[in-house]
Amino acid sequence: MRNIKLIIEYDGSRYAGFKKTGPNKKGVSVQEKIEEVLDKMTGEKIVLKGAINTEPGVHALQQIANFTTESDMKEYEIKHYLNRYLPKDIAVLQVDDVMPRFQSDLNAKSAVFEYRISMAEVESVFTRKYHYYSFHRLDIGKMREAAKYLIGKQDLKAFSYNKRMKKSTEREIFDIDIVWDMDDVTITIHADDFWPYMARVIIGAIYDVGLGTITPEDVKTMIDTKDMSQAERIAEPQGLFLKEVMY
Repeated sequence: MRNIKLIIEYDGSRYAGFKKTGPNKKGVSVQEKIEEVLDKMTGEKIVLKGAINTEPGVHALQQIANFTTESDMKEYEIKHYLNRYLPKDIAVLQVDDVMPRFQSDLNAKSAVFEYRISMAEVESVFTRKYHYYSFHRLDIGKMREAAKYLIGKQDLKAFSYNKRMKKSTEREIFDIDIVWDMDDVTITIHADDFWPYMARVIIGAIYDVGLGTITPEDVKTMIDTKDMSQAERIAEPQGLFLKEVMY
C-alpha cells in the first residue's frame, strides 16, 4: 500500500469548501472532485485527506492532501492523469510517495492564510473573484496596531464563528503581516492551527479597525474578555487564500 501526497491549488469560487459536504449541504467540494478522478484512475474507492478545510468560496495556493492506493502508477503519471481530467479550476502541482505514517491533517504544524483587499477607485472586473473590494480607504497604521495584540499564544474565543464551539479556542498566532502597495492591501496570518472561519473573523476585525468603526484597543478588549459581540464582521471569502501548510 502506497501513501501519496498531493500539493494542490484551486479556485474555490464554485466549491462548497475543500472537504466533503454533509448529506444536507449544498454544493460539491474540491475533495469530491479529486476523489472522483482518483477512483477512475485507480479502480479503487479513494479517500482523500486534506490538511485544512477551506470554507466555501475560499481559494488555495498550496493545499496539502494524501491518499493510500495499491496503484503502481508512477508519480508523474498520477500528476498527468489528474491534471488532464480535473476541472480547470483545480490543479495538482506536485505528487510524491511519502512514508505510510504521513497524514496531511494530523502532521501539520502550522498554516498561512493570505487575504487580499483592493482599494482602487474602480473595482477591476478581472480581479473581483480574488480580492475583497473596499469602498473606503483604510488606516493601515491602526490595522497594524490591532494585529500586534493578536500575536502569541492565547484564547481567541472572541473570534469564533461558532458561538457554541466546545473545542479549545486557544491558538498561537506567530505573525500577522499587513502590506500596503498602492491600492492593494494584503493581510497574511501565520498560526499553529485555524478553526473554520477563524481567519475571516480575525481579518474582519482588523478591517473594521481600518475603517475606524472599532479601535485597536477594542481588539485587545475582545481578546481579554472573550467578548464576541464586536467581532461581527466575517470577511468575504473571495479574498482569502490558503497560502502554505508547514510540517
